[in-house]
Amino acid sequence: MLGLGLSGAASWEQDRMLDAAAALGPRATVAARLLQQVIERAAPLDEAAKLAVVNNFFNQRVQFRSDVEVWGQEDYWASPLEFLDKGSGDCEDYAIGKYASLVAAGVPVPRLRLVYVRAQLAGSSQAHMVLAYYASPDAEPLILDNLVPELRAASRRPDLMPVFSFNSEGLWQGVGAQTAGNPLVRLSRWREVLAKVRAEGFL
Repeated sequence: MLGLGLSGAASWEQDRMLDAAAALGPRATVAARLLQQVIERAAPLDEAAKLAVVNNFFNQRVQFRSDVEVWGQEDYWASPLEFLDKGSGDCEDYAIGKYASLVAAGVPVPRLRLVYVRAQLAGSSQAHMVLAYYASPDAEPLILDNLVPELRAASRRPDLMPVFSFNSEGLWQGVGAQTAGNPLVRLSRWREVLAKVRAEGFL
């Protein structure tokens, strides 16, 4: 696997991804090949274009459905290939799929955070997850979301109230710089899904 440093070198294993997809079935294999084409197309682009390509792929390829509908349980965090194999999933699945695919396409991990938010939906506050991209540590993040398909700066998403954010390197309160501990210790579902993501050839 190619190493992933701050330079943003692409990091993924094509054969491992296809083997993992084959173990899930033919639908996953077809989806994995399409995703590999997306990653290959995105890799040489600038980061803004990478975000758009990957965001559009997942928002257009899969449908939103609850974990109870898809998995028969309340809170299941699917790997990207599990998500694509089902063809549907919830907000965490979109955020995880986009995160893993953007890292595979060469976006450095420190520029990406999954963000747990309270979203104002139909007049009520609901738990939701999005992916945030930081062009620099102090930059206003761009939000990748399955509810609002176009990329928007965080200031243009007043409907979202950040609670905490995390990636494979850290955990923070809100979207700021104040650390909240080790995400692999504090978030067991994240630890479990990261292991699956890596087994699928991402990261």
